[in-house]
Amino acid sequence: MATTNISVRVDSALKQEAEELFGDLGLSMSSAINMFLRSAINHNGIPFEVKRPEPNAETRAALSEYEEMRKNSGSYKRYGSFDEIIDEVLADA
Repeated sequence: MATTNISVRVDSALKQEAEELFGDLGLSMSSAINMFLRSAINHNGIPFEVKRPEPNAETRAALSEYEEMRKNSGSYKRYGSFDEIIDEVLADA
């Protein structure tokens, strides 16, 4: 079987973690990538679900608060600069 090279740029820490994981599984990086490619071909697509991450409850609450503030912007204090905010926080401290 003829082979060819693939060059892929990945984060250094990600590569290190993957090498450690694959090493623990008795695989080389090359073997693991070959397994992924074969699995993708067998699935006729990415062999796992790919979707946008769902925001957690805290993030959903913050987004709802933002939407409320945007709809009723006149009900909320506005600042002209970050320095104004800092001055007010320091005055209240």
